[in-house]
Amino acid sequence: MTPVLPEREQAAVLWPSLTEAAEHVEKLTVSLPKPGQRSPEQRAEAAAAKDAARALRVQFLDAHVDAVYDQLTEDRSVSLRLAELVEAAAIAFPGLVPSDWQLASERSRPQADKEGHEIDQGIFLRAVLRSAVAGPHLLDAMLRPTPRALRLLPEFRRTGVVEMEAVRLERRDGAARLTMCRDDCLNAEDDQQVDDMETAVDLALLDPAVRVGLLRGGEMSHPRYRGKRVFSAGINLKNLSSGNISLVDFLLRRELGYIHKLVRGVLVDDPGRWHSPRVEKPWVAAVDGFAIGGGTQLLLVFDHVLAASDAYFSLPAAKEGIIPGVANFRFSRYAGPRLARQVILGGRRIWATEPDARLLADEIVEPHELDATIERALMRLDGDAVLANRRMLNLAEEPVDAFRAYMAEFALQQALRLYGEDVIDKVGRFGARPV
Repeated sequence: MTPVLPEREQAAVLWPSLTEAAEHVEKLTVSLPKPGQRSPEQRAEAAAAKDAARALRVQFLDAHVDAVYDQLTEDRSVSLRLAELVEAAAIAFPGLVPSDWQLASERSRPQADKEGHEIDQGIFLRAVLRSAVAGPHLLDAMLRPTPRALRLLPEFRRTGVVEMEAVRLERRDGAARLTMCRDDCLNAEDDQQVDDMETAVDLALLDPAVRVGLLRGGEMSHPRYRGKRVFSAGINLKNLSSGNISLVDFLLRRELGYIHKLVRGVLVDDPGRWHSPRVEKPWVAAVDGFAIGGGTQLLLVFDHVLAASDAYFSLPAAKEGIIPGVANFRFSRYAGPRLARQVILGGRRIWATEPDARLLADEIVEPHELDATIERALMRLDGDAVLANRRMLNLAEEPVDAFRAYMAEFALQQALRLYGEDVIDKVGRFGARPV
């Protein structure tokens, strides 16, 4: 099928070649053993076919991404979230991104036996986010409240409590208290956690009775930390090894969804909000135990960070082999380029008692003092002047277009990392460990 594009002549040249290359890849990979069982020659043959198709995808999108996006979103009159956008693209432009059945066939496979179809999603989303026309529209689509949050909002406004699998949300004294409660896995992050976190952030931002938000880890049932609070162990590497960490629903939704909402707020359709279409609120984070990987990434968007004196921070990107979210974009702003490289490239762990910890946390207190310190921090951030000034700070420190440019490249580079041989080998060894 030739796509309906304004540049019909150009599309007529590129599109048949792309669809032919995509069909060749599909026929070839179906005829071969699973990726983890292929000979070196078979792996080289499959890689060459995929590279040829991907080069054509890049050429096509470089020329037509705005027309493609406008067709999918009815000239940007419809807001499609990431998952909806790639699904719509798979239907309207077969071969441009993986189909639903291709992705479904991969979900049951461990990471080592996947074909890497998500790399093609990364190529598509990089092109969309790079575009000065399509990119801002997609960012806005991801800042809108989720349907799940809108369904739960009346109940939350009435009761002040919502219990989810990975997050508990409670409103008390004007503060939305988000507690990460994956007690068995040290709050390790996965697709479910991202969904629950975005729902909780939306609810906190949409509830007019909430003036400030708090994020903290709950008490653990994990044998090593039973009864103790833990902030976050970062990405769930066992889930990554088993193939249950997705590019779109976890790695990209996490950054463009709830974490970006912590920075920019939630986008609402309210004519009365002529002064700002987004509902924003200040946020406090409190670290018990440790903030590993994604846990430390989160701290970089909070307005005030507290940590117990026995806690530590780390971004073990080199060990895991993947990119630590938007930390490469934000960490230097807090800690400077030298420390950023020590932590991200060298795997340095920073203990709360070290002087450098004050670059990541505003207050370091004894564990038994953390509860009282949290309440004081929430009171200090509860004010209209705080809200206006945080908005201007975020605008100056993290311009939207700079963030968009980073996320465009991240979409592809993280997809490539997911299927890197070193990553598959590392997470495979981790996944083989006993619980």
